[in-house]
Amino acid sequence: MGMLLTTAVSPFTCLSSMQNFIVNSELESYLRLNRAACGEWTLALQDLLGCTGLVCDLSRPKAEAGSLSALEVGAGMVAALSVSQNLILKHCCLDSPLLVFRVQGRCEVVSAGKAATTVFPFQVFPPAQTFSLRVAADSRVLLLRLADQPDAPHTGPAIGDAITRCIHGFLFQVGFLQDHDHGCRAAETLLQEINGILRGNTAAASATTAIPEPDRRLLKAIIKIRTEPDWPFDLQDLSSHAGVSERNLYYLMKRQTGMTPYRYYQRCRLIRVRRRLVDCQCAVPHISRYAGDEGFSHFGRFAALYREHFGELPSETVQWRRRMQAQELLAPALS
Repeated sequence: MGMLLTTAVSPFTCLSSMQNFIVNSELESYLRLNRAACGEWTLALQDLLGCTGLVCDLSRPKAEAGSLSALEVGAGMVAALSVSQNLILKHCCLDSPLLVFRVQGRCEVVSAGKAATTVFPFQVFPPAQTFSLRVAADSRVLLLRLADQPDAPHTGPAIGDAITRCIHGFLFQVGFLQDHDHGCRAAETLLQEINGILRGNTAAASATTAIPEPDRRLLKAIIKIRTEPDWPFDLQDLSSHAGVSERNLYYLMKRQTGMTPYRYYQRCRLIRVRRRLVDCQCAVPHISRYAGDEGFSHFGRFAALYREHFGELPSETVQWRRRMQAQELLAPALS
């Protein structure tokens, strides 16, 4: 039976408005699937989880399932699922531990013919255990595959609270990644801390996972950058919108997020390009056009910046999705 750990409160009960806003797009820097149907989801999850027997079942198989993001590091893998319709992952059986964390909505587990149990806030499955995962429409779930296996995983409220704090901190941190190296370090730290906590070391939920108390003026600036794609960067305009001086906005954002306003603006533009590349269905992707639409006029510098942020070239982002599509054509039974 999977190890069920719970906490006394919902994982995001205490999150502020800024924190809730940021965690709505988990791992968007590592988007892999968007506007994809059942076959691609099955193949992508088989590939990411190393589970060839896994089958994805959707209530509307030909319709879009939602989005899937994933980052693999030495300590394992972190994947974020945001589903737009009811989804069931059947015959899940991994050769390493898997932690399922519910961010939003409803998620249930069925194991060994037993009645479904609700994932709240998370559940850990040991290697070689077969289970099915039901995720309701408009839900968001994290899947954390751990490279190491604790000999006798610890349980209890303190363990659950410590793991939840680690994941909270990670979700906030990945909203403000400086670059790909920063993302890899954050994921490595998260997976190593969770492994340590499962071994009984609750102190592994270090102070670095603490989420700063946000400033409402900073929230206004962040929302403007994220939600106004046609806005050209202007620090004076941004600080006026936020109701703070340019100097104070610069240092406020740097202190609370680790990023300058312009670096965050640049990252948001790169993420919008990545989303268009993942969505691209044309025979020849218009990478330079997508980059130009976001204000990147020099393609060579854009490609280097893209690789710095995401750990791969724009063409490699397209190729990953194309590989899933090609495998789907070779396995029509999965469609």
